[in-house]
Amino acid sequence: METKRSSLGKAILSKRRFVVIAIVLCLMLFVALSATTIAAAEDDFVLGVYGNANEDDTIDMRDLTYVKLIFFGERPETELADAKYDGEINPLDFVQIKLVIVGKENVLTLVDSADRIVTVKKPVERAVLASGNSAYFAEAIQIFGAENKIVGVSDFIKMDDIYQPELSKLPSVGGYPADYEAILSLNPDLVTVPYHVAEKAEKLLPGITVVALNFWNPDVFTEEMTKLGYIFGKKDEAKHYIGDFHDKYIDLIKEETEKLSEEEKPKMYLEIGYGAYKTYGAKASTQQFLDITGGKNIFADIPKISVEVDPEAVVERNPDIIISYISPGKDTGGRGYLSDDISKLKAVWEDIMNRPELANVTAVKNRRVYIINSGFQYGAEYPIALTYWAKWFHPDLFEDLDPQAIHQEYIYAFFGIDFNVYEHGVFVYHPEQHPDGH
Repeated sequence: METKRSSLGKAILSKRRFVVIAIVLCLMLFVALSATTIAAAEDDFVLGVYGNANEDDTIDMRDLTYVKLIFFGERPETELADAKYDGEINPLDFVQIKLVIVGKENVLTLVDSADRIVTVKKPVERAVLASGNSAYFAEAIQIFGAENKIVGVSDFIKMDDIYQPELSKLPSVGGYPADYEAILSLNPDLVTVPYHVAEKAEKLLPGITVVALNFWNPDVFTEEMTKLGYIFGKKDEAKHYIGDFHDKYIDLIKEETEKLSEEEKPKMYLEIGYGAYKTYGAKASTQQFLDITGGKNIFADIPKISVEVDPEAVVERNPDIIISYISPGKDTGGRGYLSDDISKLKAVWEDIMNRPELANVTAVKNRRVYIINSGFQYGAEYPIALTYWAKWFHPDLFEDLDPQAIHQEYIYAFFGIDFNVYEHGVFVYHPEQHPDGH
């Protein structure tokens, strides 16, 4: 009897092992068959967050499947597959990717805009928005609804109690350069800075995580917005802004301008606003703005970000359109929200129109000179600014495009502040198209 039971037990055990092996083989087969569907699609960017094993624009179940393929030797290791960033691919990476997908990870490792590999402890509870581009970080934080995670801000944010009502009440950490002692006194677990001060900030803020993002280059803007969403646990909010606002209007513009021939694109001269005849060359983000809106930079042959040019060069290259920036200072309404006084913008427009050397330039002769607040030109608002550019460049092509309505939509959808762009603000100026300055 015992022999029969023993034989029966062995048979059952053997069958169980067979079933387990069969399940494992089926799972491996499923993973292998899924390989054709998990490679990165033709995305606009590769999200530089470790765990993005298939190198697309998000971290999801496809990355979990892909990293398992790597583990089983079915796929070559990708740069971002090591989700735990410990030097090897193992089941801990499976766990980390699952945690990132559901927003429960304890750490997140990413490549920031200074090309530094940074590990952020999660959740972020005490962040400081420091230095020159802090206002762009602040925009994103407000879009995410994460103001309660911020404990200190730069003077640029302190200045604007209309556009950034809650954040402007927080303690100051100086302007540019930042006050690093003030930052340390707030005991933050994370500090955001632009890329060019990342190394300095890291040295002066020992033990504090420093993340560098910029928010002024359209080529990487959506990736930076997505990364910040991952950092603050606001992936869905970032996705909402990108899909339902950013891509909606940038794609709308591109759909028309990508059809244009080179001859149909107007020649444009952009004056930076820090003095006459200071402009941008080929390496500035202006080039990306023009690629989107269908214009040509008359100084695109200069391989620099910014440059001072001879007035005669402007005359010789004869732009069809001139755009001039004004800086977002107190006397110009901050980023446009703090004043209804259009006089500063109007004065810049009149200065350009009345320069004797420009009298015979096509843009001046046709009164196609436009002024825009440069603070409004970058960050989460930049799609709004580019709707103005598109309409200035191609008024017939974008006859039905209403930049003011798009601006108002942005405020209502993402900020919830009581601000009417039809009645208030100094964002752009042209005396005919915008007689009241809006």
